[in-house]
Amino acid sequence: MIRGLLGRKLGMTRAFDDTGTMVALTLVQAGPCWVTQLRTPERDGYTAAQIGYEETKRLTRPEQGHLKNLPKLRHLREVPVDTLDDVTVGAKFDVGLLRPGDRVDVTGTSKGRGFAGVVKRHGFGGGPKTHGQSDRHRAPGSVGSGTTPGRVFKGMRMAGHMGNERVTVKNLRVVQVDPERHLVALEGAVPGGRNGLLLLRKSRETP
Repeated sequence: MIRGLLGRKLGMTRAFDDTGTMVALTLVQAGPCWVTQLRTPERDGYTAAQIGYEETKRLTRPEQGHLKNLPKLRHLREVPVDTLDDVTVGAKFDVGLLRPGDRVDVTGTSKGRGFAGVVKRHGFGGGPKTHGQSDRHRAPGSVGSGTTPGRVFKGMRMAGHMGNERVTVKNLRVVQVDPERHLVALEGAVPGGRNGLLLLRKSRETP
């Protein structure tokens, strides 16, 4: 069985569970998806399925050849499968793969924040606000030592590009599934902004 879905983030809302506790939910419109290619151990060395999502009218010639006799799909991703016995190229599937209570790992692209300083990017406390400090309130402070080693180590937390990177949030609980509207409600937040592309995979870890 296929263990993944592609979808788009619709936004966040909230609901109350059976105990009356308010739960933050993320609504995702997942699927329908099509199987576009199979990876076999004999040919590729591993087992997986390539799935496609979101029909479009614009494809390059190589993409048209790859998706011959299939819908014109904008996004292609590989997802794990338990076995290839019941998976065929051209098969269509949707959020019916998920059930309330399942756990999923959600991968997306985080919101881009541009060039950010160390206070915003890494949570630094900044320098003292008094005693003659006029322009060091949000500065990082010392980044290296003296003669030895005489350089700045790699990985030092500094100002720089923040966000717009691949992020995975693990073990989110599926709260509700609406197969008719291709909607799934996940407990908690997922990476990215509204309408961002998301990859949902059934989690293999125990929360």
